[in-house]
Amino acid sequence: MEITSSYQNQGKALVIDVGTKFDFSKVEDFRNAYGELNSNVDHITIDLSRTEYMDSSALGMLLNMQKALADLELSYSIENARPQVAKILKISRFDKKFDIK
Repeated sequence: MEITSSYQNQGKALVIDVGTKFDFSKVEDFRNAYGELNSNVDHITIDLSRTEYMDSSALGMLLNMQKALADLELSYSIENARPQVAKILKISRFDKKFDIK
């Protein structure tokens, strides 16, 4: 399944659901998910509730998103990670760059 994105909280939050597999094959779809933000967005949530597999390119995509949007005042969270994906995030110290819930 493709990456999906939706606005919540009256358009102030963008939620990106990356699907079951978050890897290099999703680079373009992931970029497109945050590429044209509404002007009132102040938070981006990456929803990993369905993600069963995540590789190092996914970690790079998350960092590239922050770099690409660095001029905007945004907060970021990664939510609903399954245990095996949460372990990758913890080992990679992503809790220093993202609020992990």
